[in-house]
Amino acid sequence: MLRVRPEVPVMPLRPSAADAPRACASYAVLDEALARLAPYGPELSSGLTSHAPMVVEALCALDRADAVMPWLERYRSGLVARAPVGEAIDAAGWRGALGRVERFSDWAAFFARALAEAPWRDVVRAWGPRLAPGLAGDATHGVIRVGHAVRALERGASPARLHELADALALLASSYQALPCARAEASERGPASEAIRRVVLVPEAERRFAGTIVSSLEALADHAPFARAIDLLDAEGDPARRLSEVTETFARVFLANARDSLGAIVFAHGVTCAAAVRSLLPLLEGEAARGAVRYAWQAGCALYAAFGVRPPADEDAGAPPAAAAADDLADRAVAHGDEHAIKLAEACLREHALRPSPAYLRAAAAALALLPAHEGDVPRT
Repeated sequence: MLRVRPEVPVMPLRPSAADAPRACASYAVLDEALARLAPYGPELSSGLTSHAPMVVEALCALDRADAVMPWLERYRSGLVARAPVGEAIDAAGWRGALGRVERFSDWAAFFARALAEAPWRDVVRAWGPRLAPGLAGDATHGVIRVGHAVRALERGASPARLHELADALALLASSYQALPCARAEASERGPASEAIRRVVLVPEAERRFAGTIVSSLEALADHAPFARAIDLLDAEGDPARRLSEVTETFARVFLANARDSLGAIVFAHGVTCAAAVRSLLPLLEGEAARGAVRYAWQAGCALYAAFGVRPPADEDAGAPPAAAAADDLADRAVAHGDEHAIKLAEACLREHALRPSPAYLRAAAAALALLPAHEGDVPRT
């Protein structure tokens, strides 16, 4: 039975005058969708992560506002009521609450207070660098959700969108998972397309998959060569350009390694995680921006090391399947209905528009073939 607390209002957050909503017809339905999601926590009845806030924003970004409420109505049967707030988190003791998933509601209340006291961009600017080292947590869903929330606020602030940012930051903080880090030799560093080939995969006999992506990433602590992965990327230069190279590389990792629905889900996150960081880059400066790119790279490398079996696909290798036209891909993803298919299509179309590469369109199209189309009212995440 669906557990719902009947009276859980949207947090009483108000946008500042500087955040007057900009005209964006495709986003008009977003506030209603977020209000319907406000009573629920970050998990489904299955124990896996709810993708609902991310998908409804992605549908708006795809200019498919008409699909938002029908999709949400199908998905919401698996949602679970959010837990009540327990112990307050304060400015002095927040580090002790990092990575404690049971404290999601405490973190949500903490960020709601922060957003009531300061402009939302200042909150993201302050907390982005603090939380970036742990963005691999919950299979990168925290940072992906933050990216969607920030983009929605850039289109126009509202109480519902500020509430969603508080919840998104809470998911990132409560699922915080720092991965092993070590220095690489300077001669080993290079652009993403080269650096990915120096990532040492976990031998298949030593992999520990306990039913979740998280379990496999936790096992990387026992795979010593992985620690150098974060330093293999040359992140100097324009962070936005470096990020484009990262997203394209992980689109190629997807093409080479996704062979079934699990693979499609795993390797989609390498692309969508890095694409989400793009929404944060305008709010970060200098080393903070480069750090965000490096941690997104590290998270994608973690997925590759834990689940990958072959190097990324070369652009001209073999005879690739015909890529869907960009203007057709969004419609196909929406019709398909799977949350990962929708989010990956949106991310790939956005990245392709910024720096065209056939790898993006091919990856999004491949996901549609690998993921089972939505059936009935039970979400699959």
